Amino acid sequence: MKYRTLGRTGVRVSPLCLGAMMFGAWGNRDHDDCARIIHRALDAGINFIDTADVYSGGESEEIVGAAIKGRRDEVVLATKFHVPMGEDPNRQGSSRRWIVTAVEESLRRLGTDRIDLYQAHRPDPRCDVEETLAALDDLVRAGKVLYVGSSTFPAHEIVEAQWAAERRTTVRFVCEQPPYSILSRGIEADMLPVARRYGMGVIPWSPLAGGYLSGRFRKGVEPEPTHRDMINRATGRDAAGPGQDAKRAAAEELGELAEAHDLTVIEMALAFVLNHPAVTSAIIGPRTMEQLESQLSAPDVTLSAELLDKIDEIVPPGTTLSQADNSYAPPGLLPYNRRR
Repeated sequence: MKYRTLGRTGVRVSPLCLGAMMFGAWGNRDHDDCARIIHRALDAGINFIDTADVYSGGESEEIVGAAIKGRRDEVVLATKFHVPMGEDPNRQGSSRRWIVTAVEESLRRLGTDRIDLYQAHRPDPRCDVEETLAALDDLVRAGKVLYVGSSTFPAHEIVEAQWAAERRTTVRFVCEQPPYSILSRGIEADMLPVARRYGMGVIPWSPLAGGYLSGRFRKGVEPEPTHRDMINRATGRDAAGPGQDAKRAAAEELGELAEAHDLTVIEMALAFVLNHPAVTSAIIGPRTMEQLESQLSAPDVTLSAELLDKIDEIVPPGTTLSQADNSYAPPGLLPYNRRR
């Protein structure tokens, strides 16, 4: 395993990051099986695990914490805050009030005294980023958090956060966690160049495009429904429309292209994300051991310039085929901010 440096932190992480969203009620309910998947990933050289408080209502953090007990120092442990954790309107967002509570709850569920990377799960338009950074700065000074990052922030919000950190002399976001895959390449136009400009690490989520790049799609063959399809429908990432049709057509072409180059589409999709010079580590989210095993070979795959050019012909650089895959609606486009 060839490890990479996370931004300018000096911390070395594996090119694959084990995402834990599928551990618990949202995916695999068997805690022992989830632990086996985590241990297999660690044994394969993956030293980076990412979860979030909201995943299965905290159950994912509990599973991860139990599984790494006794191996905690082997793991660069990341989790996130922001998404609602109940009906109370203050148990969400990026305010100081919620952050100081959320971190204690995550530490308890993870069974650890520190979180290596604590990330804002989404931007919070109701809260000044300076308040968020000041609260996170206090957590770093207290030793409860070592580094802080963002997730699914648009480029301009990343820049503002960097400027705010400089103005307030607080900790800064050392990495960004965006959606990125062959079918969702919009961040190539702005977010990835901005991350490189500020020396931030990039740890993309959904490099398999929510299962579209798992090899399920073949021309003339209707794929069997999967657990991931249910998740996509629930999150709005699988809404009917021209974007979804374009994704399926592209996935079929990409499957044929991978086969012609003696690769699985999973290997090609993950290697494509890892090939970008701004990317540090790609987050994989297996629900089963079989899914994990199918992805472990990706860091050893090298894509030729010819193959990358052919991928560009199917999905041009900077193109996102379905806008739902951006997973963030700019506040200016919400109904109450429109010009009507």
